[in-house]
Amino acid sequence: MKLTIIAGARPNFIKIAPLIKSINQYKAKGISLQYRLVHTGQHYDAKMSDTFFEELNIPHPHVNLECGGGSQAEQTAAIMVAFEKELISNPADLVVVVGDVTSTMACSIVAKKLNTKVAHVEAGIRSFDYTMPEEINRIVTDSLTDYFFTTTTWAGNNLLKSGVSSDKIFFVGNIMIDTLMANRQRLSKPAIWDTLSLEESKYLVMTLHRPANVDESDRLKKIIETIVHNINGYPIIFPVHPRTAKQFAAMEIHAPNMHTVEPMGYLNFNYLVSRSKAVITDSGGITEEATVFGVPCITLRNNTERPETCEIGTNELVGTEPDKIEKALQILMAGHWKKGSIPELWDGQTAERIVEILIALDGK
Repeated sequence: MKLTIIAGARPNFIKIAPLIKSINQYKAKGISLQYRLVHTGQHYDAKMSDTFFEELNIPHPHVNLECGGGSQAEQTAAIMVAFEKELISNPADLVVVVGDVTSTMACSIVAKKLNTKVAHVEAGIRSFDYTMPEEINRIVTDSLTDYFFTTTTWAGNNLLKSGVSSDKIFFVGNIMIDTLMANRQRLSKPAIWDTLSLEESKYLVMTLHRPANVDESDRLKKIIETIVHNINGYPIIFPVHPRTAKQFAAMEIHAPNMHTVEPMGYLNFNYLVSRSKAVITDSGGITEEATVFGVPCITLRNNTERPETCEIGTNELVGTEPDKIEKALQILMAGHWKKGSIPELWDGQTAERIVEILIALDGK
C-alpha cells in the first residue's frame, strides 16, 4: 500500500510522528507499506527547524509545497493546485489527513477528485460552531472521507448521525497522546523555571490565540485583568501567540505576576503544563494534554470540539465573561476543582491500531 500523509501545521507533525514510527516498525517486519510525507507549508514556523524534528524524532517531509500566507481562500486554492501536481506525480492508494486545518480539507478535495481514497485521523470531531474555520474544514473533510479514525465514541456518534456507515468508522483513540506518552520522560525544563524560581503546582500557564478573545483589545484586557486579580498572586506564564502579541503590546496592564514569554518548544511547554497548578487556554489540543496530565484546565470558549475533556477529563468550559472566569478561578483557588480521568484508548497505542487497520484494509 502506498500512502501519502499530509501535514500542514506544526500540530499535524506532532500527530503524524507516531503514525510514521508505527509504519516503519511494520515495514521492518516485512509488511508492504510505503509512505510519502507532504508538508503543504500552510504554517511557516521558525521553530519548525531541524531542532524541532530531532527533538520529537519527527521525520523530515519528502516535499514542502510552500503554500503559506494569503487569505483562507487563497491558501486553500494554492494548496489544491500544488497538491494536485504532487499527487499526479506521486500517485497513492490512500491519502491520510489529520486534524482540521485548511490543508486537511484542501488535500481531501484534491484526492477525491483524482479518485484516491482518503483516511481522516481525528474524524468526527465537532464544535457545531460554524464561525470557526476549523469546523468547516472538519465537515467538508468528513463528507469526502472513506475511512474515519476517531478519538472517542462522541466523534463516532457524530459521524453515525451524519449518515456514515459504521463499518467505515474505527475508534482508535487519540494519536496526539501517543506523542505525549512517548516523550513524557523527555520533557525539559525551560529557562524561565529557574529565572522565576518556579515551584511545582505554584504557578499557572495561559495560552490565548482565538480571534474572539484576542482581536478586541478591550475584551482581552478584561480577560487578563480578571485572571491576574483572582489567582492569589500566583505567577502566570503566558507564551504569547504572535496574534496576541500585537494586541498585548498596545495595552497598559500592570500585572507583576504575569510573565509573557516567546512561544516554547514542545518539550519545554509540556514540562510547564505538567507541573502547573492549572492551565487557562482557548486551545483544543492543550485541553487534551492537561487531561492526561491530570492538571485543571479552564477553557475560555463557549463550545468545544473535545467534550470528553469536560465530561471525563479535567477541563471546564467557562466562556469569556469576567464573572464566569472569576467564579472558575475561585473554585480552583479553593482547591475544589474536579479530578478527572483519562478517556478510553488515550493510551499511547493509537498509531499502532491505525496501521493495523490500514494493513487489514489493504488486504480487502
